[in-house]
Amino acid sequence: RSCAPNPDSPDGRSRQSARGGLMEMRDGADGSDRRPRRQRSARKLDQRIETCYEDQSLAVHKLVVGPLLNNVHVLRCKRTSEAALIDAANEHDLLLDACEALGVRIVLQTHGHWDHVQAVPAMRNAGMDVCVSAEDSAMLDAYDHLLQDNQEIAVGRLTVQVLCTPGHTPGSLCFAPAGAPVLFSGDTLFPGGPGNTKLPGGDFQAIITSIRERIFDRFSDEVTVLPGHGAATTVGAERPHLDEWIERGW
Repeated sequence: RSCAPNPDSPDGRSRQSARGGLMEMRDGADGSDRRPRRQRSARKLDQRIETCYEDQSLAVHKLVVGPLLNNVHVLRCKRTSEAALIDAANEHDLLLDACEALGVRIVLQTHGHWDHVQAVPAMRNAGMDVCVSAEDSAMLDAYDHLLQDNQEIAVGRLTVQVLCTPGHTPGSLCFAPAGAPVLFSGDTLFPGGPGNTKLPGGDFQAIITSIRERIFDRFSDEVTVLPGHGAATTVGAERPHLDEWIERGW
C-alpha cells in the first residue's frame, strides 16, 4: 500500500486533515517561515537523510532519529520506486515525510524494543503494513504481518530475505537484499561486537550463534553491515573478533 492518507485511521481523519493539510501556511506575523509545509519538510528531510549504498537496482538511505540515535534505513527499488522502511523508531513526522518522498509501502521491524517502534502507530495510520517476528510481536501495540525465517519479501523488483537472529531479543531479525552487499543487522551486530544481551529476553549464547551461523557463515567479507545505532561496519572487519567476544562475554 502507498503512503497516501488512510481514511480508516482510528480518529476517522486522514493524515492530511489531521495535520491541517500538507500545504498549510504559517501566520507569518512573527516572522515565521511562510513557505508551504511540503517545501519546509523537504528541506528538513534533505538535511537529515543520507545515502548509505547505491547501485543500478537499489538505494539505501539512512535517517538518525530519537533520543537513542536510532538508525532508520529505507531500502528503495530504483526500477519501480517502491521502498521498505526498516525500523519505525521515532520522529514519526520526519519518517512520514521520508515515506512519502521515497515511496515506502511496508515497514520491516528488526525487533520490538521500545526505541525501535515509537513511530509504528503513525506508519500504520498512514496505510503501511508493519511486519515483525512472532517472538517480538507482543512488544508492539499492533502490527500487520508476522515474519518467518528465510521468508522472502518483495520490495518492487527487489527480494529481501528474512534471517532470524535471536539473542538481543528472542525475535530479532536481520534483512538481506538479494544480490546486494548489504545487511541490515538491527541490534544484532555492531562495530566491535554483538548487541546488548543483558536486557530482558537477551541471550548471549544465542546471539553468538546467530552471528556465527546466520551472518559470518553466510556472507562474504565485503558485505556492509548496517546496524540499528551508530556507524556501519563490514562482515570482514568483525569476523576475526568472534572468539574475543566469546571470551569477554559481551
